[in-house]
Amino acid sequence: MSEFTVGDTDFLLDGRPVRLLSGALHYFRVHEEQWGHRLGMLRAMGLNCVETYVPWNLHEPRPGEYRDVRALGRFLDAVREAGLWAIVRPGPYICAEWENGGLPHWLTGRPRTRDEEYVGHVERWFHQVLHEIVPRQIDRGGPVLMVQVENEYGSYGSDQVYLRRLADVLRAKGVGVPLVTSDGPEDHMLTGGSIPGVLATVNFGSRAREAFEVLRRHRPEGPLMCMEFWCGWFDHWGGEHVVRDAGDAARALREILECGASVNLYMAHGGTNFAGWAGANRGGGALHEGPLEPDVTSYDYDAPIDELGRPTEKFWRFREILGAYADGPLPELPPAPVPLGAGVGVDLREWAALDAVLETLGGRDAEYPVPPTFEELDVDRGLVKYEVTVPGPRGSYPLLLRGLRDLAVVYVDGVAAGVLTEDDPGLKEPVGGHARVEAWVESLGRVNYGPRSGEPKGITGGMLHERQYLNGVRARGLRLDAFDAGGVGRVPFGGLPAEGGRGLYRGTVEVRGAGDAFLELPGWTRGFVWVNGFCLGRYWSVGPQRSLYVPGPVLREGANEVWVLELQEPSPTAPVLRPPDAAASTPGR
Repeated sequence: MSEFTVGDTDFLLDGRPVRLLSGALHYFRVHEEQWGHRLGMLRAMGLNCVETYVPWNLHEPRPGEYRDVRALGRFLDAVREAGLWAIVRPGPYICAEWENGGLPHWLTGRPRTRDEEYVGHVERWFHQVLHEIVPRQIDRGGPVLMVQVENEYGSYGSDQVYLRRLADVLRAKGVGVPLVTSDGPEDHMLTGGSIPGVLATVNFGSRAREAFEVLRRHRPEGPLMCMEFWCGWFDHWGGEHVVRDAGDAARALREILECGASVNLYMAHGGTNFAGWAGANRGGGALHEGPLEPDVTSYDYDAPIDELGRPTEKFWRFREILGAYADGPLPELPPAPVPLGAGVGVDLREWAALDAVLETLGGRDAEYPVPPTFEELDVDRGLVKYEVTVPGPRGSYPLLLRGLRDLAVVYVDGVAAGVLTEDDPGLKEPVGGHARVEAWVESLGRVNYGPRSGEPKGITGGMLHERQYLNGVRARGLRLDAFDAGGVGRVPFGGLPAEGGRGLYRGTVEVRGAGDAFLELPGWTRGFVWVNGFCLGRYWSVGPQRSLYVPGPVLREGANEVWVLELQEPSPTAPVLRPPDAAASTPGR
């Protein structure tokens, strides 16, 4: 069995210097049946290693309740079969433009510090995930050669006791391969996020020589590595599609390698934020106190391997550079994924009003003195209906949802009254009493980076009429995974409404020649789509993403069931399933 170690200047495999040419590929953003193809694409680009995060919140939705942690082990087995090594970053925090940076929603309010309650949860999580990592260490015949202690901790805190505690836990639970941290190439980030005895690496998108000079001030010895070379970037709903020039990215990669450093392309293949797991950021500069910027469903990232697993110009530029560092000729590309045979419309025939869906699939309906947060209602991804009575008789006054996060569709006495946001939380027209007010609040993704990460969702400051708090608020949550559990079969569907309406639409699409496809929803406003029970993610008319990727393995020949949960304003136009080239030249757009 081989032994991977950290030398004074190089990584060593059985005592021989080795350079890590790695690419990020998140197993949870790729359909499992497509792992082999995507890993083969990494090898064909000239990489010898793959890096993956592990999202804690995906695998532990409630304390002590675990879901398919073994997916990580299956992925690492696929990595070995593909002839690659692996770097595993198990959290507890991953950022990754993922919901809450990977931290479970039920941890809201607990800091990433030595706080005993928080660390106790982390130890329990590490115990679970290391059952998949430890048997697959490279010195035990597996592909794993490094494990990360924490992620970009220097961008958040400076608790060295906490970092040492995590490193000790990993060692105590059997991690024998080198441990690593990664931070921005700035003094305060490296002093806050690295600890003695653990390899420090840096994350950046350009100016490699300057970044490594900063790292060398902190670590005069040890291999140089860019743990995240940002060769692309991600998109926000309502923003512009971000593209990085392939030539510029190739020059930055060449500079890293000319420094004698190892590298991890972030992302080599981005994939998709299925099932509403996309996170969010906040603008406003260093303090991140600005407006919420929710991430789109596509995580194409303008990566060298696009959302559908196809090579881009960036792929060929990188392959040319990486080929010079290979031991021999690079392997050929694996066979391309099969596209959908032909475009076809979705036949939506049934509908259930949103209230009926909530009644069937939602949590407990109860009254509270003040509006409870999503966390208090145990809602990670989904929405909450708040209902309150404005007492009367009284005059008409402004109605405000104080501390609203993120978006609310409001009705007064059953009539649509407005769509409110954090920046605009008050109704345009005053409300008189008596009146019944409903506010359907949707989480657009929890912040995944910066000091605002871990903030609660929902109505966090109260419902105000003039300056008076309205009390006795009824609230009920609807989690997205309620649909995953097969509960849709219990929803009381009827025929389509005459004028359209918010709610759950159900129908079928007849497929001939199943394969990769895009689903377009022309004229639909905002919601989620499932195909054969698989949640494709959020759609939203604000763009820039205009269609949802449908992995080929999700579809089957003949009839396929489609559900569309429209949360604001449906369209009379039926959704359309199209082959990739017919949908858009850029994935998801």
